[in-house]
Amino acid sequence: MRFILASASPRRKEILARILSDFEVIPSEEDEAIPPDVSTQKAVELLAIKKAESVAARNPDACVLGADTVVSFEGKKLGKPKDPDDAVRTLTMLSGRLHDVFTGWCIVNGANRISGTERSSVRFRCLDEEFIHCYVASGSPMDKAGSYGIQDDPRLVAEYSGSFTNIMGLPEEKIREILKEIRIIK
Repeated sequence: MRFILASASPRRKEILARILSDFEVIPSEEDEAIPPDVSTQKAVELLAIKKAESVAARNPDACVLGADTVVSFEGKKLGKPKDPDDAVRTLTMLSGRLHDVFTGWCIVNGANRISGTERSSVRFRCLDEEFIHCYVASGSPMDKAGSYGIQDDPRLVAEYSGSFTNIMGLPEEKIREILKEIRIIK
């Protein structure tokens, strides 16, 4: 059976490649706007479902995985930064503080759909202004929820709990477990 990752994220592709040796990447063209009237946990799951179902509708012979990640800080949903100034503001706000990372995931396999949300918590180190500006100038934060990648630089994160790969954008352990349950992998 064909397997499709409905995401252009290089991190999700890298994580999925640890689980499956053969899959296609067909990014969803769905709007990624975060619904304002639902919890962060529910919003990422709804977006993951929307992405997976959109790609599955065009590829009914495939099993499709969609995902969406959002950082939550003091009740605010932090997606990808709008511009470098937004990334600087976000990193400054998170500096020395604790936040949550939610990744919603959805697997569509024919008429069957399995979805859920994984939560991890991250405490940033105290980041100085020079580090923040250099990091943002590197361009790395610009395509990442919360304006950072946990894998980018060890100076960012003091500690975390939960799945490391969830913080990157796809909970490897959970996806591996589900793919075993539905017999995509052994």
